[in-house]
Parts: sequence; C-alpha cells; structure tokens
Amino acid sequence: MNKLRRGIAAGLAAAPFAQTQSRTAPEFHGARIGQGQFRYRVDKLWSQADVERFPVKDCHEMIQAADGRLFLLTNQARNNVLIYETSGKLLDSWTLSFGGAHGLSIHREADGKEFLYITDTGSGRVVKTTLAGEIVMELVHPQRCGAYSAMDIYSPTETAVGPNGDIYVADGYGSQFILRYDRNGAYKSKFGGKSSQPISKGKFLQAHGVAIDTRGAVPLVLCTARIRNEFHWFNLEGEHQRTVYLPGAYLSRAVLAGRYLYSGICFGMFRDDYRMWQNRGFVTILDDQDRVVSNPGGHAPEYKDGRLQLMLQDQPVFRNCHDVCVDKQGDLYVCQWNSGNVYPYKLHREG
Repeated sequence: MNKLRRGIAAGLAAAPFAQTQSRTAPEFHGARIGQGQFRYRVDKLWSQADVERFPVKDCHEMIQAADGRLFLLTNQARNNVLIYETSGKLLDSWTLSFGGAHGLSIHREADGKEFLYITDTGSGRVVKTTLAGEIVMELVHPQRCGAYSAMDIYSPTETAVGPNGDIYVADGYGSQFILRYDRNGAYKSKFGGKSSQPISKGKFLQAHGVAIDTRGAVPLVLCTARIRNEFHWFNLEGEHQRTVYLPGAYLSRAVLAGRYLYSGICFGMFRDDYRMWQNRGFVTILDDQDRVVSNPGGHAPEYKDGRLQLMLQDQPVFRNCHDVCVDKQGDLYVCQWNSGNVYPYKLHREG
C-alpha cells in the first residue's frame, strides 16, 4: 500500500530569495574548491525549503529529471522526496513513509516516461514509482525468489537500470551481492558477494552503489566497494572486467556525466592514520581513463610512477558526502549523511 503524502509548499513562490541570502553564512560558504578544470564556488544556503515544514535527516541521494527538476531523497519519513528548481526553490514534496530511504535512481523508458527507483534499507523494499510518487512496481524480496536463503541478510542500498530494462540492485548493507531482475521484476541472477581481500576481484566489502557506465564501446555495470576504496566494472551478465583503487576514499555511488565519473567520499583518513574516519568527506572526479582529475574539498590528486597517492580531505567544507548530482549546467549538488540535518550544498562550477 502506497502511503503517499504530498504537500505543495503553500506560499513558497512568494518567499523572496533575499530571505534565504539574509541568513548568517556558515563557514566555507562562498569558498572556492577543486582543481584544474573542475573548480567550484560553495553555496551552503542553496536550499530555500522551510526547515520546520520540510525537515531532512540524512540527504542520501539526488537526481535531475529531463524537465530540469531536482529530486532529493531523505530518510525523513515526513517527506522522503523534496522536489527543487536548480535555484533552490522548493516545488513539491511527497513521501512513502520510508524510515530507511537510501537509494534513488531515475530511468527513462522507450516511450519517454521517467520513473524513480527507491530502496529502503530498513524494510528491504525496492520500489519503482512515478515522479509523483505512485508505486507502480515492487521487486520481490530475494528470500522469496530463491536468490537468498532464509539466513541471508538483505538491506538494499541502490539500483540501476540497464539498456534492456534489467534492474540491478546493490545489497550494500546486506549480503554484498548485486541482484539482477528483468524489467517486469522477475529475478534473473546475482553476482559479487562479500570479501575483504583485495585479490578477490569482483567481490565487495560494502557494495554501496551501482550504476550503468555507457561511456565505452559497450555498457558496463559499475559497482562501489566502499570499504575497499574501489570501483568495480562488470559486463551486463555480471562478469568482472576491471577494478580501480582510490586510496583513502570511502566511496559512495558512481555518478556518470559526459566523460566523467563523480562520487561523494563519505569517510576518509588522516595522514599516518589509515582508519576510516567520519567528517573527512570530499568529492572526487575521474575522467574516462579512470584518472582522478579533481577533488573538491580534498587535496589535489597526485600520481607517482602512474599510481594514485593517498587522497585526503583538505578543508572541512563537508562532513560525510553521500551523493553528488550533476545538473545540465555542470553544477554539483552534494548530499550528506549524518551531517547535522543539512540540505544539499550547491557547487557552482567556475573552472
């Protein structure tokens, strides 16, 4: 049953932008970050949502629809989805009452209609909805379709839709598999699984994100192994193709835009202290040769003898970056986990 609650923000259109700008600017608002061709100005006051009426908890992920609207997913059950203009004006909100709303992806079907795919880590639900929040399909739990035994843990974190309509679900907080369903929601196969060993190519330690990489000659499934600081590429059937290691970077999902891959770094390290620390987040950007070209909020990437060196936060602009949305103008929106209930920060591209 879809517990849909929609709430158009009455009076938002009349709220002057000047009121947003009149707020006391937080630290690093207006700062310039990033390197090379990917330099940005930080806008921490981008969101014009009324925090009392439209609060957020963890801002997990954000996407942009074809009409330019931005859809933000939060695990604040009062309003799982906030819909924005790129200016920061709030247009609408709705909820599925998910307390574990975590993964948000968008897919345009052959007829041009767009649908959202949302994962809830707490209930294990993966749903397909309209942009207005109506559930049109729910994927079967892997314990009920033969993919998992009754003892296997399932806590899905992300989805991606392949070129033939196959749906890939990352069980990032559960048993570490990528589960593959057909366009109608029938289970097909799984790949991956858990391993902490770097020699175990194609396996994960926290399979946090999944995306479809169409930058090459053939589309590939791109998966995040967060705790191992790795991205893994597979063919559409789940056969491992390659791995890229990003030392120091506890990665979120991969976001593809043009030739480039963007990812929020949720956790980081200190120099000479290689444990996983909170409040060390930044953003990383890779080109289509898997080479890091900029780290907004982090130190400039450095290579020695062709090997990427340890990547670290530079200034604490961010705490724990969970996702990056790239809009049509090349500006970024950074969503954060466990960061004081802040709305996304906008990074205006200047480089």
